[in-house]
Amino acid sequence: MNMTLPQAYRIRQNFPSTRVEDIGEAVRATLTQLNLEKVIKPGDSVAVPVGSRGIANIALIIRSTVDYLKSLGAEPFIVPAMGSHGGGTAEGQAHVIASYGVTEEAMGVGIRSSMETVIVDQTPHGIPVHFDKNAYAADHVLVCGRVKPHTRFVGDIESGLHKMMLIGLGKHEGAKIYHRAIEDHSFEEIIKAVAASVLKKCDVIGGLAIVENSYDETGMIEAVAPENFYEREKELLEIARQWLPRLPFPKIDLLIVDRIGKNISGSGMDACVIGRKFNDHAATERDVVSCKRIMVRGLTEETHGNACGIGLAEFTNERTVAGVDWKSTRINTITGSHPTAGMVPLVYPNDREAIEAALQTIGLVEPETSGIVQIYDTLELSEVVVSETYLEEINSRDDLEIISGPFDFPFDAEGNLASVFKKPQHSI
Repeated sequence: MNMTLPQAYRIRQNFPSTRVEDIGEAVRATLTQLNLEKVIKPGDSVAVPVGSRGIANIALIIRSTVDYLKSLGAEPFIVPAMGSHGGGTAEGQAHVIASYGVTEEAMGVGIRSSMETVIVDQTPHGIPVHFDKNAYAADHVLVCGRVKPHTRFVGDIESGLHKMMLIGLGKHEGAKIYHRAIEDHSFEEIIKAVAASVLKKCDVIGGLAIVENSYDETGMIEAVAPENFYEREKELLEIARQWLPRLPFPKIDLLIVDRIGKNISGSGMDACVIGRKFNDHAATERDVVSCKRIMVRGLTEETHGNACGIGLAEFTNERTVAGVDWKSTRINTITGSHPTAGMVPLVYPNDREAIEAALQTIGLVEPETSGIVQIYDTLELSEVVVSETYLEEINSRDDLEIISGPFDFPFDAEGNLASVFKKPQHSI
C-alpha cells in the first residue's frame, strides 16, 4: 500500500528581472568600449574561449563576438575551455559546445580543441600556470564567461572571467593542479596568483562578462578591460548573487530535482540554490535554505552522463544511475577535488519508492504534512510544484501565485513522477 502524500499545487515565483533584449547589439556596443582597434592589427588571431555551462544565448553571444572581431580585421577562432569536462578529451569538449550550437558552421570560424597546455609561468607558491596551447599561440585572447556564485568556493571572486582563465583555459592539467592547491591555500589566493600570470603572459585583451537574471535569461553583458578584471568582476558577482534564482521556501523536508547536469551547474545542481554549498548533506548558518533530504530524478542530455553532483542527494532512482557515465564522472570529481560529489545516493526502482523512503527520514514530520518542493532544475525555478503544507505561506506572499491545484502528485503506472515541465524537449 502506497504512503499517503500531501496534495500538491503548481505555483509561479515572480522574480524581479532585467533582460537584454538585443543580444547582438549589446555585444557589439560593449566590445566597442574596449577600443580593441588600437590593439588588434589586421590579420591578428584572437582566441575566444567557450565553456561547458549552459549559458543562455551562448551561441548568439559567441557569434556576435567573433563577428565583431572580424569587423576589426581580426581572424578569431574558438577554443573549448572547460577543465576536465567532456570526458577530458578534445573531441568530447568540442562535442559539448556543439550541443549548445557553437559549431564551425554556425559561428563562421574555426574551432581548435586540444587538451594540450603550455606552462607559461609559476606562481610564488611554486604552482605551474597552464594555458591552452592553441589560445597561447594566438596573438590575443578575449575571455568570455558567466559571472555567478561558485558552488563550493567563497570569496570576492568566484565563478566568472577569472575561473575561465584558470580552470577553463588551464584545461585538465591546470584544473587538477589548481584544485589541489586550493586544498592548501585559499581560493582567492590561487585565483589572484594565477590570473596575474595569465594576464601578463597570455595576451588577454579583454573579457566579456555575462550575468543572468533569475529566469535563466541574459540579464547583462559587459566588456571588461584586463586591468579592471578583478574589481569589476567583484562588483558583477554581487549583482549575480542578487539575481540568483531561489527556492520558494527557506525550509524544505524533501526537495525533488527533475534533472541535474554540468550544463546546469558545476555541481550538477547549484549548491548555492539548494543550501549545500558548505556541506554536501546539510545546510549551515551561511546557507539561505535548508533541505532535509534531496531526491534526484534524472540527468540532462547535455551532461553526456557526467553525474557530478549526484552525491549531494540522498535518494535517486535506477534509471538515473543507469544513465551515468562513470568514467566522465570520476574524472570530473577527482579533478575538482570533490569526490563526494560523485558518490551514489540510495537507489530505488522508481520515483515513488525513493520519495516514500526519503519521507521516512525527515524527523517527526508525518509524510502527509511534509514540506515537499519539486523543481525542474536549479536554473529554472519560476514554476515549481509544492505540497499543500505551504498553502498558508503562499497566500500571504505577493511574489508567489497559484497556477493550479490542489492535485495528487502525478505518478504514472510505473511509479514515476511527472516532470515539472512536460514539453518533449524537457522529458526525462
